[in-house]
Amino acid sequence: MHIPDGFINAPVAVTTGAVAVAVVVVAVKMTNKKIGEKQVPMMGVLAAFIFAAQMLNFPVVGGTSGHFLGAALAAILLGPWSSVLIMSAVLVVQCLIFQDGGLLALGANITNMGIVASFSSYYVYKGIDVLLKHGKTGMLVGAGVGAWFSVVIASLLCAAELSMSGTSPWGIALVAMGGIHVIIGIGEGLITAAVLSLIMATRADLLKLQVA
Repeated sequence: MHIPDGFINAPVAVTTGAVAVAVVVVAVKMTNKKIGEKQVPMMGVLAAFIFAAQMLNFPVVGGTSGHFLGAALAAILLGPWSSVLIMSAVLVVQCLIFQDGGLLALGANITNMGIVASFSSYYVYKGIDVLLKHGKTGMLVGAGVGAWFSVVIASLLCAAELSMSGTSPWGIALVAMGGIHVIIGIGEGLITAAVLSLIMATRADLLKLQVA
């Protein structure tokens, strides 16, 4: 889902870049207001975990592979604003050091995988958690579904950006991106729910650090 340079045109790059900068600035302000000293180390740990986890690919279909995104996990544990900062830091390092995603497309990648994925997963998670009465089942189901949704919606936005840039017709981009990420999202949901379940069993106190 990391868009390389040359795959989106200037208007899309500028627009998504402006959105990314504006939201990151707000995220810094909101995070400073909402988190305390206990959450700051957690942000660093999550960023490191997500960065490492994204390096591991799992096979999907037809010779393709997917990898963990992590926005849902970060949003569930520390809130969507903090997740935006965590994902932005991961994406910047991947872009500048590992050339994973283009520099001119960095705004689009942050918008898709950092902003949209964080907020969509968080509110899907919260909605399901409320419907299932805030129990363990509600948290795990909400986490799994929210994580799946974050991957799919981010991939659809990526497809739209490629289509608007003239890189690929919408119908082809939709099937290529959305179709495969529906499957990748299942892995995302299972990993997110598994990690959250492990935290519940071993460090339930970390769940008390959750912020809106």
